[in-house]
Amino acid sequence: MKEYDTLKFPLATEKAVRLMESENKLVFIVDKNSKKAEIKKSIEKEFGVKVRKINTLFTVKGEKKAYISLSNETPAIDVATELGLM
Repeated sequence: MKEYDTLKFPLATEKAVRLMESENKLVFIVDKNSKKAEIKKSIEKEFGVKVRKINTLFTVKGEKKAYISLSNETPAIDVATELGLM
C-alpha cells in the first residue's frame, strides 16, 4: 500500500478541534486496510512531524478513523493550519 493511499482526509469536527487543542491529536479517516505502522509512516512523511501514538476504530458508517497523538515538539494546530482546517 502506498503512503498516499493510506490517508483519506482529516476531520474538523468540534470534537476533533477540541482534541487538537487539549491533547495535541489529529483525527483522520484512513484506508480500511491500513495498519497503525503504515498510518504513522504516512503522517510523519507527509507533514514532517513525530507521531507518539495511534488509536484506530471503525465508525458506524464503516470508515476507519485514526486518532493520532503527536509529540510535544509539534503542535497539532500547526498541522491543521497547514491543512487549512483552522
